[in-house]
Amino acid sequence: MKKLFLILLCACALASCTKPSPRPHASWSYDATIYELNTRQFTPEGTFAAAEAELPALKELGVDIIWMMPLQPIGVITRKGTLGSYYSIIDYCDFNPEFGTREDFEHFLAKAHELGMHVILDWVANHTAPDSKWTENEGWHYRDSLGNLVVQYDWTDIAKLNYDNQDMRAEMLKSMRWWVDSIGIDGFRCDVAMEVPTDFWNWAYQDMRKDHPELFSLAEAENPENRLCDTAFDMYYGWELHSLMNGVAQQTKTVEDLWTYFAKAEVEFPAYAIRMNFTSNHDENSWNGTEFERMGDASDAMAAFTYVVPGMPLIYTGQEYANNHRLEFFEKDSIDKNLDAHQFGMYQKFNHMRKQNPALWSNEKGAPMVRIAADNDAIFAAARPLKDNTVLGVFNFSPEEQTVTLQTADYQGEYACICGKQIEVGETYEMTLQPWAYCILCK
Repeated sequence: MKKLFLILLCACALASCTKPSPRPHASWSYDATIYELNTRQFTPEGTFAAAEAELPALKELGVDIIWMMPLQPIGVITRKGTLGSYYSIIDYCDFNPEFGTREDFEHFLAKAHELGMHVILDWVANHTAPDSKWTENEGWHYRDSLGNLVVQYDWTDIAKLNYDNQDMRAEMLKSMRWWVDSIGIDGFRCDVAMEVPTDFWNWAYQDMRKDHPELFSLAEAENPENRLCDTAFDMYYGWELHSLMNGVAQQTKTVEDLWTYFAKAEVEFPAYAIRMNFTSNHDENSWNGTEFERMGDASDAMAAFTYVVPGMPLIYTGQEYANNHRLEFFEKDSIDKNLDAHQFGMYQKFNHMRKQNPALWSNEKGAPMVRIAADNDAIFAAARPLKDNTVLGVFNFSPEEQTVTLQTADYQGEYACICGKQIEVGETYEMTLQPWAYCILCK
C-alpha cells in the first residue's frame, strides 16, 4: 500500500467558514460523501432493481448521498446512439422504462432511506428533448427566425427552454415539486445550472423549502458571478480545482498553483458554498478518461486530497471497484467491477475518517485549512484545526521520493494515522514520502 500522508487542509479555503450563512445546509449533509450513480452502467442489468441490490455495499462503503443521473424517458427523434443521452428528457414526470417503473424506483428510494442514505435527482432545467410535449406550447422554447427549435453547443438532441415565459417556469417548478412531494427525493443536482436564470433557482428553491427545509441542492456550475450559492444552492462543482489536480498529476501544475487557487476561491465564493471535490464524474470519465488515464500513479493521492481540502468528496460509479475504462455515454456499457481492488477499502477508510473528524466536515461545521510551512516545494502540507480535533495532511505531489521537514509547533501531540499507527508530532516533523505518497494524521 502507498504510504498515507498527513492531511493538512489549506487554511484559506475555509478561513471564512465562521461568517454568517443565509440558512443552514441540510443537517445530514455536513459530514456526507456523495456518490454519482449511473443507473445504466452501474450493474449488468442497468435497472433500479439491480441498483437496489447494491445499496448495502454503498452503505458499507460509507456513502451518504446518492446522486442519480436523470431517470426520465429519453427523446427519440434526434437521439444520439442507441439508447440516447440521459439529458434529453421527453417527460419530466415519468420514468425511463430502460431502468424500470415508478414502483421500482420508489422501492429503491425506500431502501436507500431505510439504510440512512439520501437520494438527489439530476435535474435538466435548461432544455428538453425536441420531441417533448412542451415544444407544442408557444413560447416555451427558443426558436430561430425560421421557427426551428434552438440547440446549444453540439447538443443536437435537445431544445433550449425560454425562461422569459412565465407559464413554462411555473410548470418547471411544478415538475420539480412532483419529485419532492409525491416521490420523496431529498434534493437535486441541477444540470448546467449557470445556463438557467438565477432568479428562477432562487424562486423555485424558496418555494420548495417552505415544505422541505432539508432539501439539498447541487449546481453543475462554477460561476461565482451568478451568485448561485447565495441562496438557492448548497454546493457547486470544483471544476478548477479538478483541472489543477489533473495538472499536478501530469506535472504541468505545482503545489503553489493549488495554494493560489484556494486563496482565490475564498474570495470569489461565499463561505456558505460547499465545493464538490472529485477525481472523476460522468463527463470526465466518458469524454476525458478515467482517473487512471488522467492522473496515473497520483490517482490515490488525489482521491485522498478530495477528503482533506474543504468541501464534499464525490465518488463516481465504479471508482470504488477501480473501473478502468471510459463508459459509453449513449450505449449500455457496464463498469469493470474488480472486487479485489484496493479502492473499495481506501474509500471506506476515507469516509470513516471524514465521519469521525468534524474538522473535515463541510464549511461552517468544519475547520479552516491552514498551510503548514514545509522546506520542499513538492510537498502540499496543511492542517484542519477545530477545537479538540485536528487533522494534518502531507502529500508528495511528485514522481520522486521526497524528504520534508514541517513546522508543526502549533499542532504538537499524538496523532492516529489512517494506516493505524500512532505518531508523535513535535515542534518540527520530518518524514520521507515515496512518489505520490500521502499520510493522514488525526488528533
